[in-house]
Amino acid sequence: MPRLFTGLEIPPDVRQRLSQLRGGLRSARWIDAANYHLTLRFIGDIDDRTADEVATMLDSVRRTEVNIRLSGLGAFGSRKPHSIWARVEPNPALLELQAEQERLLQRIGLPPEGRKFTPHVTIARVKGASAREVATWLSLRGDFQVPTFTASRFVLFSSRASMGGGPYLVEEGYPLLQAAA
Repeated sequence: MPRLFTGLEIPPDVRQRLSQLRGGLRSARWIDAANYHLTLRFIGDIDDRTADEVATMLDSVRRTEVNIRLSGLGAFGSRKPHSIWARVEPNPALLELQAEQERLLQRIGLPPEGRKFTPHVTIARVKGASAREVATWLSLRGDFQVPTFTASRFVLFSSRASMGGGPYLVEEGYPLLQAAA
Protein backbone atom coordinates (compact mmCIF):
# COMPACT_ATOMS: atom_id res chain seq x y z
CA MET A 1 0.00 0.00 0.00
CA PRO A 2 1.82 3.15 -1.15
CA ARG A 3 1.92 6.40 0.84
CA LEU A 4 1.69 9.17 -1.75
CA PHE A 5 1.80 12.95 -2.02
CA THR A 6 2.30 15.49 -4.78
CA GLY A 7 4.91 18.20 -4.66
CA LEU A 8 7.52 20.35 -6.28
CA GLU A 9 11.19 19.45 -6.28
CA ILE A 10 13.80 21.84 -4.93
CA PRO A 11 16.82 22.53 -7.19
CA PRO A 12 20.28 21.49 -5.98
CA ASP A 13 21.54 25.05 -5.34
CA VAL A 14 18.53 25.84 -3.16
CA ARG A 15 18.85 22.52 -1.33
CA GLN A 16 22.47 23.44 -0.60
CA ARG A 17 21.46 26.80 0.86
CA LEU A 18 18.74 25.19 2.98
CA SER A 19 21.16 22.57 4.28
CA GLN A 20 23.44 25.35 5.54
CA LEU A 21 20.77 26.16 8.14
CA ARG A 22 21.41 22.87 9.96
CA GLY A 23 22.62 22.87 13.52
CA GLY A 24 22.24 24.94 16.62
CA LEU A 25 19.00 23.41 17.87
CA ARG A 26 19.01 20.51 20.28
CA SER A 27 16.83 17.54 19.46
CA ALA A 28 16.23 18.68 15.89
CA ARG A 29 16.21 15.88 13.32
CA TRP A 30 17.41 17.61 10.16
CA ILE A 31 15.86 16.48 6.90
CA ASP A 32 18.36 15.19 4.37
CA ALA A 33 18.80 17.80 1.62
CA ALA A 34 17.91 15.22 -1.04
CA ASN A 35 14.43 15.00 0.50
CA TYR A 36 13.58 18.73 0.52
CA HIS A 37 10.37 19.39 -1.39
CA LEU A 38 7.26 21.56 -1.37
CA THR A 39 4.20 19.39 -0.68
CA LEU A 40 1.17 20.32 -2.76
CA ARG A 41 -1.24 17.60 -1.61
CA PHE A 42 -0.74 14.81 0.90
CA ILE A 43 -2.66 11.75 -0.30
CA GLY A 44 -1.70 9.16 2.27
CA ASP A 45 -1.77 5.38 2.30
CA ILE A 46 -3.89 4.09 -0.56
CA ASP A 47 -4.32 0.82 -2.44
CA ASP A 48 -2.64 0.17 -5.80
CA ARG A 49 -5.85 0.65 -7.81
CA THR A 50 -6.43 4.08 -6.28
CA ALA A 51 -2.76 4.96 -6.80
CA ASP A 52 -3.21 4.22 -10.52
CA GLU A 53 -6.31 6.45 -10.59
CA VAL A 54 -4.35 9.23 -8.89
CA ALA A 55 -1.51 8.98 -11.43
CA THR A 56 -3.96 9.05 -14.34
CA MET A 57 -5.95 11.97 -12.95
CA LEU A 58 -2.81 14.03 -12.30
CA ASP A 59 -1.82 13.54 -15.94
CA SER A 60 -4.79 15.76 -16.89
CA VAL A 61 -3.34 18.83 -15.13
CA ARG A 62 -2.44 21.57 -17.63
CA ARG A 63 -0.87 24.45 -15.71
CA THR A 64 2.03 26.77 -16.41
CA GLU A 65 5.40 26.68 -14.70
CA VAL A 66 5.46 28.09 -11.19
CA ASN A 67 7.93 30.63 -9.83
CA ILE A 68 8.97 29.70 -6.31
CA ARG A 69 10.50 32.11 -3.82
CA LEU A 70 11.67 30.99 -0.39
CA SER A 71 11.69 33.85 2.07
CA GLY A 72 11.87 33.50 5.84
CA LEU A 73 11.65 30.62 8.28
CA GLY A 74 8.97 29.42 10.65
CA ALA A 75 7.79 26.55 12.81
CA PHE A 76 4.62 24.53 13.17
CA GLY A 77 3.40 23.97 16.71
CA SER A 78 3.50 27.23 18.62
CA ARG A 79 3.52 25.81 22.17
CA LYS A 80 5.17 22.50 21.30
CA PRO A 81 7.12 23.05 18.07
CA HIS A 82 7.29 19.94 15.91
CA SER A 83 8.81 21.13 12.62
CA ILE A 84 10.87 23.96 11.18
CA TRP A 85 10.37 25.14 7.64
CA ALA A 86 11.36 27.66 5.01
CA ARG A 87 8.44 29.81 3.92
CA VAL A 88 7.37 29.69 0.26
CA GLU A 89 5.75 32.93 -0.83
CA PRO A 90 2.27 32.10 -2.17
CA ASN A 91 1.48 33.22 -5.70
CA PRO A 92 -1.54 32.66 -7.96
CA ALA A 93 0.12 29.98 -10.13
CA LEU A 94 1.15 27.95 -7.08
CA LEU A 95 -2.22 28.28 -5.36
CA GLU A 96 -4.11 27.35 -8.54
CA LEU A 97 -1.93 24.27 -9.13
CA GLN A 98 -2.53 23.09 -5.58
CA ALA A 99 -6.28 23.81 -5.75
CA GLU A 100 -6.66 21.93 -9.03
CA GLN A 101 -4.96 18.87 -7.56
CA GLU A 102 -7.24 19.06 -4.54
CA ARG A 103 -10.34 19.16 -6.79
CA LEU A 104 -9.14 16.29 -9.00
CA LEU A 105 -8.27 14.04 -6.07
CA GLN A 106 -11.62 14.64 -4.45
CA ARG A 107 -13.27 13.81 -7.77
CA ILE A 108 -11.86 10.28 -7.60
CA GLY A 109 -13.17 9.86 -4.06
CA LEU A 110 -10.28 10.90 -1.83
CA PRO A 111 -11.29 12.90 1.24
CA PRO A 112 -10.48 16.61 1.25
CA GLU A 113 -7.24 17.72 2.84
CA GLY A 114 -8.11 18.80 6.36
CA ARG A 115 -5.34 21.38 6.69
CA LYS A 116 -5.12 24.77 5.02
CA PHE A 117 -2.41 24.85 2.33
CA THR A 118 0.63 26.63 3.77
CA PRO A 119 3.42 26.48 1.18
CA HIS A 120 6.72 25.58 2.84
CA VAL A 121 9.77 23.34 2.72
CA THR A 122 10.29 21.36 5.93
CA ILE A 123 13.95 21.37 6.97
CA ALA A 124 13.76 19.75 10.42
CA ARG A 125 11.53 17.78 12.76
CA VAL A 126 11.71 18.92 16.36
CA LYS A 127 10.97 16.92 19.46
CA GLY A 128 11.83 18.16 22.89
CA ALA A 129 12.97 21.69 22.07
CA SER A 130 11.05 24.44 23.85
CA ALA A 131 9.13 27.13 22.03
CA ARG A 132 11.70 29.63 23.30
CA GLU A 133 14.63 27.61 21.88
CA VAL A 134 12.92 27.37 18.50
CA ALA A 135 12.05 31.08 18.55
CA THR A 136 15.67 31.95 19.32
CA TRP A 137 16.93 29.69 16.52
CA LEU A 138 14.45 31.29 14.09
CA SER A 139 15.30 34.84 15.12
CA LEU A 140 18.99 34.25 14.38
CA ARG A 141 18.20 32.95 10.87
CA GLY A 142 14.82 34.50 10.08
CA ASP A 143 16.01 36.66 7.19
CA PHE A 144 16.73 33.55 5.09
CA GLN A 145 16.10 34.08 1.38
CA VAL A 146 17.15 32.48 -1.88
CA PRO A 147 16.68 33.66 -5.46
CA THR A 148 13.42 32.73 -7.14
CA PHE A 149 13.46 29.49 -9.13
CA THR A 150 11.00 28.05 -11.62
CA ALA A 151 9.33 24.67 -11.12
CA SER A 152 8.85 23.15 -14.57
CA ARG A 153 7.08 20.04 -13.29
CA PHE A 154 5.27 18.63 -10.30
CA VAL A 155 5.74 15.09 -9.14
CA LEU A 156 3.96 12.23 -7.44
CA PHE A 157 6.15 11.16 -4.52
CA SER A 158 5.98 7.99 -2.49
CA SER A 159 7.38 7.41 0.96
CA ARG A 160 7.59 4.57 3.38
CA ALA A 161 5.50 4.83 6.51
CA SER A 162 7.72 6.64 8.99
CA MET A 163 7.87 9.72 11.16
CA GLY A 164 8.50 11.92 8.13
CA GLY A 165 11.63 13.15 6.49
CA GLY A 166 12.08 10.59 3.75
CA PRO A 167 13.33 8.87 1.85
CA TYR A 168 10.98 10.05 -0.86
CA LEU A 169 10.84 8.53 -4.31
CA VAL A 170 9.56 10.20 -7.47
CA GLU A 171 6.93 7.86 -8.87
CA GLU A 172 5.86 10.08 -11.77
CA GLY A 173 6.71 13.53 -13.11
CA TYR A 174 4.14 15.83 -14.73
CA PRO A 175 5.46 18.68 -16.87
CA LEU A 176 4.12 22.18 -16.44
CA LEU A 177 3.61 24.32 -19.52
CA GLN A 178 6.07 27.10 -20.30
CA ALA A 179 4.65 30.52 -19.51
CA ALA A 180 4.09 32.79 -22.50
CA ALA A 181 6.98 35.20 -22.93
